[in-house]
Amino acid sequence: MASYDVDLLVLGAGAAGLTAAGTAANLGAKTMMVERDRLGGDCTWTGCVPSKTLLHAAHLRSSAGTFVDRFAAADADVPQADWRAVIGDVHETREEIYQDADAPEIFEGFGIDVVRGDARFTGPHAVHVDGAEGGRDVTFRMAVICTGGRAAPPPIPGLDGVPYLTNESLFEIETQPRHLVIIGGGPIGCEMGQAFRRLGSEVTILDKGDRLLGRDDADHSEILRGVLEREGVGLVLGAEVERVEGEAGAITVRATADGRPQTVEGDALLVATGRRPNVEDLGLDRAGVAFTEKGITVDDRCRTSQKHVWAAGDCTGEYQLTHMSEHMAKQAVTNAVLKVPAKIDRDGIAWATYTTPEVAQLGPTEAELTDDGRSFVTYRFPYSKVDRAATEHATDGHIKIHATRWRGKILGASVVGERAGELIAMLAVAKKGGVSVRTFSDTIIPYPTYGLGARRAADQYYVQKQFPAAIDVVKRVFGYRGLTPPPPDPDRVL
Repeated sequence: MASYDVDLLVLGAGAAGLTAAGTAANLGAKTMMVERDRLGGDCTWTGCVPSKTLLHAAHLRSSAGTFVDRFAAADADVPQADWRAVIGDVHETREEIYQDADAPEIFEGFGIDVVRGDARFTGPHAVHVDGAEGGRDVTFRMAVICTGGRAAPPPIPGLDGVPYLTNESLFEIETQPRHLVIIGGGPIGCEMGQAFRRLGSEVTILDKGDRLLGRDDADHSEILRGVLEREGVGLVLGAEVERVEGEAGAITVRATADGRPQTVEGDALLVATGRRPNVEDLGLDRAGVAFTEKGITVDDRCRTSQKHVWAAGDCTGEYQLTHMSEHMAKQAVTNAVLKVPAKIDRDGIAWATYTTPEVAQLGPTEAELTDDGRSFVTYRFPYSKVDRAATEHATDGHIKIHATRWRGKILGASVVGERAGELIAMLAVAKKGGVSVRTFSDTIIPYPTYGLGARRAADQYYVQKQFPAAIDVVKRVFGYRGLTPPPPDPDRVL
C-alpha cells in the first residue's frame, strides 16, 4: 500500500465537512480538514443560525403585538425593535454556536489536523494548500470534497450596477431597511420577508412563480400566502423582473405581472434566488474528478468519477439543505473508511421553512404522487381541530399524510402550521422505520400537543375503512341499535 500523509482529506468545513471529518476521525482514520474561511460554513455564519435567530426576535415582537391587541390595557404600545440590539443578538448567537460546536480546537481534540488555507488538487492523490504560513503539499489516500455553495443572483439587467443583499451579506447590515424588496419567494425570501415585516420594515416579495414555496404542497403554500398578506407583506407573483436600477437607499425594481407593469421602490434589495456550487479553482481536472456547472458528479454513494474521492453537500448541486449535507457526508465516509455500501436516502428527504406558520414537507407532495401515477390515499386533518392550536390561537394550519391504499405505508407528508417541522420529523421517523398509518394511529401521543394533530391525521385511516355493510353485520350479530355510519368520504374528517 502506498504511503500517504493522511488517510482521509476533507476539503471544506461547513456542515458536510465537519460531519465527514468528525466521523472519519472517530472511525480511526488519520484525517486532515482544510477550510479557506471559518469553520461552520453557511449554516453557522450566513444561513440557518442567523436567519432563525432573526426569526426568533421577529416572533417575539409579533407575540408582543398580539398580547397588546388582546390582553393589554387600552393605552399600551407595542415595543419597537432596536436593530442594533437585534442584529447584535444574531452575531452573538452565531459566535456562541461556533465556539460550542465548530471551533478548530474541538476537532483538533478528535485528532483532526485542521488547516486554514486554499487547497487545489495537483494530482489524483495530492493537493497543494496555500495558507497564512505559506504553502504545503499533502498526499492523501482518500478524499471527501465538501466545499459547499454560494449565492448566485440571476442575470437581471441593471443588477450589477446597484447595491444588493444576499444571505451572505444580509446579516451584516447596520441599519434596518425602511422598505425591503425581495426577489424570490422561496424559503429565504419568505422567512426574511416575514421577519423584517414583523420587525417593522415594509416588505415586498416578487417571484416568477404563481405561488410561494414552489417545492411545497400548493394548498399549504396558499395558507402561508394568506398569513403573509394579512401581516402586511406585499406579494407580486407571476412577476418577470425586467430591470433593477437606483443607488444605495433608493432602489427600483421594474417587473411585469399578469401582463401589467409593476414598479416597486425600496431602500434595500435582497436577492434570494439561486445557488452555485463552489467547484472553481479546486483543480478537479487534475484529480480526474468530473463536474459540471451544476456541481460535482456523484453516484448514490456520493462517489465521484475517481473511486477514492467522494463529494457531499452543496458542492454536488444535489440538495441545498444542511441536514442533507450531513447525511451525504456520513454516507460518503461510511463508504470511504469502512468500505460498507451506504446509499443516499433520497426517499426520506424532508425540509421545513420556518415562517409562521411553518411549512414542512416529507417526500413527494400530493401533486407529485398523482403525476407519477401512484396509487395512494391522503389523510387530512386541519389545525382548527387540534386542541393545542386552538388554545394558542394558532389554527392556520393543515396536515396531510400520503400512504398506500391498503397497507397504509407512508409515502410522504405535508404540514403547514405551528411546529410543522417537529411534526414532519415525527413522520420522517415513522416513514424510515416502516411504521404504517395504522400503527401511527395506534400510538399513544400526549394530550394536548401539536404532535397529536399528526396522529389525528393518521386516525383518518380508520375513518376511511369504516364500511356501512360491515357495521350492519356487527349490529346484527351483537344486537346493537346505533346508527350505521355513512360510506367513506375523503372529505369527511373526524
